[in-house]
Amino acid sequence: MIGPGFTLGVLGAGNMGRGIAQVAAQGGIDVLLADSQPGAAEEGRSFAAKMLARAAEKGQMSAADAEAAARRIRLVDGMAGLAAAQVIIEAIVENLAIKQQVFAELDGLCRPETVIATNTSSLLVTAVGAKCRHPARIAGMHFFNPVPLMALVEVIAGPRTDPAAIDLLMELGRRMGRTPVRVKDSPGFLVNHGGRAYTTEALRLVQESVASFADIDRIARDAGGFRMGPFELMDLTGMDVNFPATNELFVQFFGDARYRSTWLHRQMYEAGQLGRKTGRGFYAYGPDGKPELPAEPAPPQAKPARVWLWGHDAAARDRLAALAGAAGVAIDNGERPGTGVLVLVAPLAEDATATALRQGTDPTRTVAVDTIMGWSKRRTVMAPPGADPAAVDQVMALVAADGVKVVRVNDSPGFVMPRIQAVIANLGAEICQQGIASGADVDLAMKLGLNYPVGPLEGGDRLGGRTTLALLEGLHAFTGDDRYRPCPWLKRRALLGLPFATPERKR
Repeated sequence: MIGPGFTLGVLGAGNMGRGIAQVAAQGGIDVLLADSQPGAAEEGRSFAAKMLARAAEKGQMSAADAEAAARRIRLVDGMAGLAAAQVIIEAIVENLAIKQQVFAELDGLCRPETVIATNTSSLLVTAVGAKCRHPARIAGMHFFNPVPLMALVEVIAGPRTDPAAIDLLMELGRRMGRTPVRVKDSPGFLVNHGGRAYTTEALRLVQESVASFADIDRIARDAGGFRMGPFELMDLTGMDVNFPATNELFVQFFGDARYRSTWLHRQMYEAGQLGRKTGRGFYAYGPDGKPELPAEPAPPQAKPARVWLWGHDAAARDRLAALAGAAGVAIDNGERPGTGVLVLVAPLAEDATATALRQGTDPTRTVAVDTIMGWSKRRTVMAPPGADPAAVDQVMALVAADGVKVVRVNDSPGFVMPRIQAVIANLGAEICQQGIASGADVDLAMKLGLNYPVGPLEGGDRLGGRTTLALLEGLHAFTGDDRYRPCPWLKRRALLGLPFATPERKR
């Protein structure tokens, strides 16, 4: 579809527009670049040429190819100069009224078959093109910042977009060296939608006083495999970005509890504690821009003499037994724990309180450990309110005896990381349920767009379908909060034993 004579128009030569022009030119595409601000287009072309030359210096391309790519970017005067392009990508200010006016003008200037795409990250594509007479050619092509370094592009179809227009944009994305995913027009599209679960669930854990933000970040990195903890991530993007975006998604989904943030998030935003850019967010930042991290205490050393074990399944109990055996701690194999014996449990979707009461053990000497996630890198321990501090310390000493890091949190069904992972999987499944994207694209987009260690549905599969469902049902029952209601897509596949990315119908 993209052959000789194909030309791409880019409207807006700012950070995003010049990046789009650069990767298009690198892909062998002729580019027409325009901007309403005097000198902005020339500045954008010069910046793109400099980046291409730098890529050649690093050996990423030849000098001849860099020069040829730079020559493919031509400047034109205003929107009229873009009329000859087969595809036009708009990358101007994120203002709906201005975008609507621009799209209406482009709609009148261009041939009916020209595809006009918006690079909006927060506005509905349908709303941007609402004043156009040819809605079939209106679409979204959402690149991520910085464009030359981010491999993903979301190709977004409105309800009246011609499928041929989407096919053309998918091919264009590949020619530009990006990985395109098909997305249905909806609030937040795919990545900005699916990414809400990680941070909002972490905020919820802090609101419930389950753990500090620093401990949650440690758990997310070590037990979850994330490059950045959720609070580090919010500090990086800034509360002035992530709070309004989160709140807007909550509003656009008509108050669905899955998208709800917390009063703490809003408080940070209104206090101007925006993160790295202001020197203080969840962390304080020194002159070098590095966070001032609270010290992590060393684990206790005195292990218990004997423990009685219970696990939610045989594998969980065996893991506890192997740990105790390796540490030289005797195991009480009686039907009930002996007098004064410390109780070590591994629940799935219950907190330590519920587990102690259901097992009939002494809550003050019952301590729970997460055997679901993080066993080899970061273990999480929790106990009921009023637990004997000495008993908890002894368990922490046992759990850390082989050198693995341990952290104590307050009582919570699902501990920390299994709870976050289940919520991430549930929101990924909801995106599939709404027909916004395929399961495969949900996983691919979240890994490329947000550097997730695994996709949301892949993460749920690793936990296990029934385990993920049990965590959600346990949280829903315990809290009564619709935030945790299992998505039908997830529930059916968990019950059938199918991977969460399984489509509704076989093609």
